[in-house]
Amino acid sequence: MAAHAPTIDTPPFAGFEWMLALRYLRARRREGFISVIAGFSFVGIMLGVATLIIVMAVMNGFQAQLFDKILGVNGHIAALQQGQTGRIRDYVRYSEALERVPGITAVTPMTEAQVMVSSPAQALGGLVRGVTEKGIRNTPLVANNIISGSIEGFDEQKGIAIGSRLAQALRLELGGFVTLISPRGTTTPFGTAPRSRSFRIIAVFEMGMSEYDRTMLYLPLSEAQRFFSRKGQVDAIEIKVSDPYAVEAYVTDLTSATGGDLYFQTWKERNQTFRAVLEVERTVMFIILSLIILVAALNIVSGMMMLVKDKSRDIAILRTMGATRSAMMRVFLITGASIGIVGTLAGFALGLLFLWQIEAIRQAVQWITGRTVFDPAVYYLSKLPVKIDVIETGVIVVMGLVLSVLATVYPSWRASTLDPVEALRYE
Repeated sequence: MAAHAPTIDTPPFAGFEWMLALRYLRARRREGFISVIAGFSFVGIMLGVATLIIVMAVMNGFQAQLFDKILGVNGHIAALQQGQTGRIRDYVRYSEALERVPGITAVTPMTEAQVMVSSPAQALGGLVRGVTEKGIRNTPLVANNIISGSIEGFDEQKGIAIGSRLAQALRLELGGFVTLISPRGTTTPFGTAPRSRSFRIIAVFEMGMSEYDRTMLYLPLSEAQRFFSRKGQVDAIEIKVSDPYAVEAYVTDLTSATGGDLYFQTWKERNQTFRAVLEVERTVMFIILSLIILVAALNIVSGMMMLVKDKSRDIAILRTMGATRSAMMRVFLITGASIGIVGTLAGFALGLLFLWQIEAIRQAVQWITGRTVFDPAVYYLSKLPVKIDVIETGVIVVMGLVLSVLATVYPSWRASTLDPVEALRYE
């Protein structure tokens, strides 16, 4: 009886394993269908990784731009008065105390109310904020984006600053007069009579966010207090800090500085629902796009199973020549994982290249289709915002690599368990 060839356990990932794996990747003519499946798997993983990186980076860019606008207009923390009226009386003393807290960059007392904004053309709803000249300069998104007029001597001019979109809708220009109508006017025996007054437009600003440019107006604080019957009172004290994403750390010191007379609300609390919606949207988008990578990984499974079946005779011969089960498993593991790993790295490179040239691509799509993509007149952004999160991108790449390797485990294990006798019985 002939002796079997001795089984020699070679070191893991030896040279002959890599040689066989690379040969199996270069399919011959009769194995062309397997090569096509491998090619589709490679392209699928590449496009899946690239798409996920691109979409998440653009979503991060939009979110960052959005929060920059919100934080640019509103304070990072609002100091409010408890009680029925909710108005702060001794706001000058409180403001001086708050300015002395470490990490505070700006303190702005303000009064705020909704009004009807009227012109000879039409009437629209608006939000009026009464601030001092110092307060409006503490809002760079307004002070640095004055497109006509000036806020010099804002406190003494007794005029009004208006958003560009609101001015366009009302068909008003610099120097024109806009009428504010407040529903909370003078109380009479017949009820509350609305209060109205006309103000000259001394400045037009364009913040770059349509919602703000369409609704916001700024009055000198003294004029707003007089118009809204809030003499010596403000509705809130807006506070800006050096680190807006760590606002919670300042609340204790601010409470101590005001002796507990005021309570503080951070921008995260005021926009909690909005932030939650954005997070849910990002999470759902991540999951949906990850399915592209998963489908491509499943293609690797099917392609590898077909390759194992096609190479069953080769596997049996190698086993009889002394190749171990673990060696055969590693051969097919290298073959399948190579498709996914190279596809993932190619997708990573493609995603970064796309983001680098995203503006040129947008203009090319506009030229080809003849349609405006991401109209600056609507979004007030000159180009698509992009923000690459290193950790998030790393997670996407690692996920692609892990799925690619896991997709090859079962087919590789099937190759290692192939019985040489059964494989060669009918040869």
